[in-house]
Amino acid sequence: MSHSEPQRPTLTFGEFFSRHAELLQMKLEGPEVGMDRRIREPTINRPGLALSGFYNYFAEKRIQVIGAAETSYLKSLPPELARARCRALCEQPIPGLVVSRGSKPVPVLLEEAARAEIPVLRTPMVTMKYINAATLALEVDFAPTKSEYGSMVDILGIGTLIRGSSGIGKSEAVLGLVERGHSLVSDDITRFRALEGRELVGTSPELTRYHMEVRGIGVINVMSIFGVGSVRTEKRLDLIVTLKDWQELEEVDRIGIDQEYFEILGILIPHVTIPVRTGRDLARLVEVAALDQKLKSMGHNSALAFNQRLLQAMQKRVP
Repeated sequence: MSHSEPQRPTLTFGEFFSRHAELLQMKLEGPEVGMDRRIREPTINRPGLALSGFYNYFAEKRIQVIGAAETSYLKSLPPELARARCRALCEQPIPGLVVSRGSKPVPVLLEEAARAEIPVLRTPMVTMKYINAATLALEVDFAPTKSEYGSMVDILGIGTLIRGSSGIGKSEAVLGLVERGHSLVSDDITRFRALEGRELVGTSPELTRYHMEVRGIGVINVMSIFGVGSVRTEKRLDLIVTLKDWQELEEVDRIGIDQEYFEILGILIPHVTIPVRTGRDLARLVEVAALDQKLKSMGHNSALAFNQRLLQAMQKRVP
C-alpha cells in the first residue's frame, strides 16, 4: 500500500536560486526581492516577442531569460520606449528574470524589475547552454513524488525495493544484503520521484538517511558500521520484491514465466513475490531475484529459456 498520494511539487524562485546557483553560475543582480514568487512551469522562456509588444500566448509562468538578442534590442530603443517595454514585461506575473552571457542588465530593466519586486539573476553561461541546463534542473525539481513503504537496496546496479508486512523480515533481508557488500538506499520508507515519466529514482527521507531499524538492536548507522560503500543517496528503481508469508499465498509460480508488475506514479516496475517461511535465506533469495532481473535487462530470460528447452524435449519424445 502506498504511504502517500502523489505530491504536486511547487518551487519558488528563491528555492530555484539556492538549489542551482552553483550549477548554473547564477548571482543576484539588484535587490533581493520577490524570492517567494512561484515558478509554475518547469521550463524557460525568452521574452523577445514580449519586449516588442506582442503578449499573445506569452509564457508568464516560466522563468524569463534575457539573452544577447534581447539586450541588444532594448539598447536599440529610445530610452522612454525601452522603459515602457520593460515595464510592460515586469507587469506580467513572471517568476523572475535571468540575464545570460554575463551581460550587464539594461538599467531600465533593473529599475522596472525592482519596482515590480521581480528578482533578477545574472549568469556568464551562453544562453542556450543555460536554458538546457536550467530546464534539466527544473524537470528534477518538478518531478512527481510519492512515498512507498519498503526498504531499497542497490544490488549490483539493480535498485530493489523490498516490501512486506510488518515483522515479515525486511530488515533482516536488507541487513544480510548490506553484509554481502550491497548498498542501502532507504530503510522502511522510500521516497520516489518520476523523471520524464519513464523512470523512478528512490531516496531516503533526510531524517533517516543512512540509518535502519533492526528489531532487538534498535536504530543503527549503516555507514558507520559497514563503511561509506554500504550506502547510496539515491538509485533508479529496477525491481520490486514483496515478501509474503507462505501460508498467505494461494499458489506459487514455480517457473516464473509470467512477469508481474507493480505501478508507482504511472510507471510499471517488474515485481516478484517471494514466499517467506522459517529457514529460508531471504537475503540470498532477494539477491538472486535482482541478479535474474539484471539478466532479463540484458535480454536473457532464464524462465523462458528453460520453458523453450522443455517444449523441445517434449516434442522429441512425441512419436
